[in-house]
Amino acid sequence: MIRALLIVVTLALLVAGPRASQAHDHWINHGNYVSPTDGVRCCGEHDCILVLEEQVTITAQGYVLTSGERIPFREALVSEDGHYWRCQRSDGARRCFFAPRGGV
Repeated sequence: MIRALLIVVTLALLVAGPRASQAHDHWINHGNYVSPTDGVRCCGEHDCILVLEEQVTITAQGYVLTSGERIPFREALVSEDGHYWRCQRSDGARRCFFAPRGGV
């Protein structure tokens, strides 16, 4: 019984993968990335969130989020894990946006 539970928990963590991680604990924070617009460091404590692929539309000018926010290609950085990430300032304004390779 315990073995079966351990297997289920392990599989759940594998499926969740990077979506379960906070960006400040992995590559964004450790990569010393800076905003292409103002040179400020991208990630602070708990301010980078995963953006699901379904929430992003790619246009000729850049990325459009379901919130209506538009990010020009020149303001996007390459995501190391193949997912979209949005880092924000304390007022909610975008600091950095990461997109999978091929979209930047």
